[in-house]
Amino acid sequence: MDNISIAQDKFVELIKSELERIERVKSSKEPKDFSKLHKIKIGILPGDGIGPIIMEQAERVLKELAKEEFESGKLELVHIEGMTIENRVKLNQSLPDEVMEEVKKCDVILKGPMVTPRHGEGLPNLVSANSLLRRGLDLFAAVRPIKIPEKNIDWTFFRENIEGEYIWGNKGIQVNDDLAVDFKVQTMPGSKRLARAAFEFARKNGKKNVTIVTKANIVKLADGNFIKAVREVGEDYPEIEIQERLVDAMAAKMMDSEFNKGIEVIVLPNLYGDIVTDVAAEHQGGLGTASSSNIGDQYGLFEAIHGTAPFLIEHGRGEYADPSSLIRAAGQMLVHIGYKDKNDILEEAFEICTKKERKVVLTTYKEDASTREFTDYLIETIQKLKSN
Repeated sequence: MDNISIAQDKFVELIKSELERIERVKSSKEPKDFSKLHKIKIGILPGDGIGPIIMEQAERVLKELAKEEFESGKLELVHIEGMTIENRVKLNQSLPDEVMEEVKKCDVILKGPMVTPRHGEGLPNLVSANSLLRRGLDLFAAVRPIKIPEKNIDWTFFRENIEGEYIWGNKGIQVNDDLAVDFKVQTMPGSKRLARAAFEFARKNGKKNVTIVTKANIVKLADGNFIKAVREVGEDYPEIEIQERLVDAMAAKMMDSEFNKGIEVIVLPNLYGDIVTDVAAEHQGGLGTASSSNIGDQYGLFEAIHGTAPFLIEHGRGEYADPSSLIRAAGQMLVHIGYKDKNDILEEAFEICTKKERKVVLTTYKEDASTREFTDYLIETIQKLKSN
């Protein structure tokens, strides 16, 4: 069989598998109602590198914010082992089967950063564990809030989390030595459920704008259909304005007050969302200040958006890593399961600790505060706010 025929056969199998997935999406269950659960199980996946260090502090903050709920048994932490890079390499599995079994016994997951081996690092070429968790739990929306008060920015990004360029990221076709083909996948059911989540968030939070970010002037079908899906869903929300931006302009000019005028909720395909939200996080104060919520109908996964920080570990500065991203993720998890008031306290505490008072300064350098010392300060501030 020649190279073209082999490539054609592989593409046919990919299309068939995607059509089957679309049917599963169409028949998905009603979203879980956390208010009706007797107990909410929170799975803990510490991760690699600085992951266990910042997770320890995130747990401390979480237990302080929801002290009564943990003491009453309404909330329970479940520590899940087996997701270290050492164990994954040993098993040659990005996401070991026994880990996934334990994950699915929980309602939500708080996850630290995990190593995804890159070519040339001397490790097996394992696919991203993050991607496998998102697909395995059908976490179709990555929700990332960005706040820069001095620029009047209070944005919430809804990034499509499963499809786009990532869904077949390890299934491209190497036709011959001269030709490699990767794919971008867009489905109407996938785009519409993301859009529905974005519009529902906008309505519940008094937002009047949803902005669609694509490259539809070039990527005509996938991005064009994404816009069509969002606008069709938007017909059910007549009070909300819909506008569009091109992804390159969004990345370049998001801090321009004329360009970003009116933007509140932003909905994007997978790859664009990955890039644009990282750029926005840098403007907010760095990746360490941002968090990511991965939302599905049955599960939620909440994580830091930065990596494992091997430089800090290699230079003996892991204990000085910034835990803010993972702590904020824990706060977003509380919002998701029905405790927005507790996250409001956390956000106020962060404002005091990082901008108004700044009695303890964390820079990741040893001459400044350690991860634990910063968290001590944050917890003390939370306790004062709770007592007022």
